[in-house]
Amino acid sequence: MLLDFDGPVCAIFAGYPAPRVAADLVALLDIERVAVPPEERSESDPLAVLRWVGEACPADLTVMIEETLCAAELHAAAVAAPTPFGREVILGAVARGVPVAIVSNNSAAAVEAYLTAHDLAAYVAPIIGRTYGDPGRVKPNPAPVLAAVRALGAEARSCVLVGDSITDVEAARPPGSPRSATPTTRGRSTPSRRPTSS
Repeated sequence: MLLDFDGPVCAIFAGYPAPRVAADLVALLDIERVAVPPEERSESDPLAVLRWVGEACPADLTVMIEETLCAAELHAAAVAAPTPFGREVILGAVARGVPVAIVSNNSAAAVEAYLTAHDLAAYVAPIIGRTYGDPGRVKPNPAPVLAAVRALGAEARSCVLVGDSITDVEAARPPGSPRSATPTTRGRSTPSRRPTSS
């Protein structure tokens, strides 16, 4: 079983809101005198800001924004709200011999920090987080999902990806990808135009 992190496991930005993080990233770009377009300036998803930087700015700026977002995610993980029954799903799956992996658009360090703080780290492996400095490789790109399948030594058709956003569904669409399930929307009324922080 492959789980998205933000949604199925916890609400990572519950205590440190995503719009604040996104605004901090834009403020950092302002300091660097980057011409941020209005639609990005008003973006509430920090991963969308990172994605735009990866597409529009030099690599050194992408790394700077990546570093800042990683630090913010570590802070957010420390005050994240557990998803109701998320812990029980993980423990129940492992008790039945079903391996559990996490595939997230958040940094692996933030995922690991949350799992450790909630005594879940021993039950989840691998953790496939965002590829450092390469935001184009996050979901809906299927690469991280397929990497998790390979790390489990499983066949994709025997796996399911449980997520909460359209990017999770899209990441599981290509041939050779796992099936997907999106049981919760957590208030997302419309699909994001870019990968979300899941």
